[in-house]
Amino acid sequence: MKLIDDIEKEQMKKEIPAFSVGDTVEVRVQIKEGERERIHAFTGIVISRRGRAAHEMFIVRRIVAGEGVERTFPVHSPAVVGVKVVRRGAVRRAKLHYLRKRVGKAARVKERRPTKSRSAK
Repeated sequence: MKLIDDIEKEQMKKEIPAFSVGDTVEVRVQIKEGERERIHAFTGIVISRRGRAAHEMFIVRRIVAGEGVERTFPVHSPAVVGVKVVRRGAVRRAKLHYLRKRVGKAARVKERRPTKSRSAK
């Protein structure tokens, strides 16, 4: 088992931005089309995060032309060039699959505000 863990550790990315379920993220994915390669940005709400270590995955959902689109991304995939947090979401669930049934304003997630530091008077 140690050999497998060592191989997985080599393939894991060193720096991953801190994001959680409910956050709006922009996932930059490298796409190969024939001889050309390009980077495609997929922006949406993280509705699920599962797995651990090299097997960690997350699901991003967005609405395109009135239709819900979900994509599953492995966190440590070489095709995922980067993940940028656009907005922090305030949610109270580990999985947001209930958003699949919602449309329009009902599908929004409240924004998590930065906490105010208490100043000594």
